Amino acid sequence: MKESETMKEYSDRLQVIVNRIRLLGEELPDRRIVEKILVMLTKKYESIISTLEETKDMSIITLSELLNALQAQEQQRQIREEGSI
Repeated sequence: MKESETMKEYSDRLQVIVNRIRLLGEELPDRRIVEKILVMLTKKYESIISTLEETKDMSIITLSELLNALQAQEQQRQIREEGSI
């Protein structure tokens, strides 16, 4: 993930890559995608990752749950930043 990239942009780009891999016949379970996302996120998402690890079973969290949580956290951060300007 790029520092300047939003979670929506990142997830869209990731989905294109995943779809291409699957079209080539590669088995790519959502669990593996979740693991890759968690490793590739920037430092600004560390707090939400910690919260998710404490409150959810990370071995069964779905890709959509993860992306929704990350996008919600990003929106909250943007609202706080706009409010402080």
